[in-house]
Amino acid sequence: MKLDILAFGAHPDDVELGCAATIAKEISLGKKVGIIDLTRGELGTRGSAALRDKEAAKAAEILGVSVRENLGFADGFFKNDKEHQLEIIKMIRKYQPEIVLCNAIDDRHIDHPKGSNLVSDACFLSGLVKIATKLDGVQQEKWRPKQVYHYIQWKNIEPDFVVDVTGFMNKKVASVLAYSSQFFNPESKEPETPITSKNFTDSIEYRARDLGRLINVDFAEGFTSERYVAVENLSKLI
Repeated sequence: MKLDILAFGAHPDDVELGCAATIAKEISLGKKVGIIDLTRGELGTRGSAALRDKEAAKAAEILGVSVRENLGFADGFFKNDKEHQLEIIKMIRKYQPEIVLCNAIDDRHIDHPKGSNLVSDACFLSGLVKIATKLDGVQQEKWRPKQVYHYIQWKNIEPDFVVDVTGFMNKKVASVLAYSSQFFNPESKEPETPITSKNFTDSIEYRARDLGRLINVDFAEGFTSERYVAVENLSKLI
């Protein structure tokens, strides 16, 4: 299956928090989108890997993505090395996306920038013909995405561009809250974490509102880019 967009996240829920509204909008426009989670989030304070598997499947259904896979890397301990890069390369060559979305370039959680660099490096290496990979016993062809964009997570990184996601925030919030073990629940007896407060849940909307305010729309999501973002002409900029 060839995808238009492939979104990577170090943990289940990274993609939802970072760019779910953009994904929902692209799907509404007829684009095929997939999600690859690097780990199962097994080191998370709340929940379990098995529970997060179920939550990730529910979130994928809400968004309507074409495929979701989990590479099973070690949460907290995966590395940006040859072994891990080759596994990412296999996914890029399998789905041949035009655009890759990945973790924030800098963030509070160490896995986020690490995952960002890992996926970015693999996107480049995937285009090298002398790197041989096989999937299900079949030799893969080289493939390099046209663009790699990084969504924004905990830290308020200044975006290189923003996407108007007005009309798609309800779907984003629903996909995030599918991870019921991870976010605000006044009835929960589990330990508190930085993402379990009501303020954090509310921030999903108010951060998008603030980015939207800056471009005169209701809601927006921000991204950073590894290269210049080109437009056909000035009228394409809103």
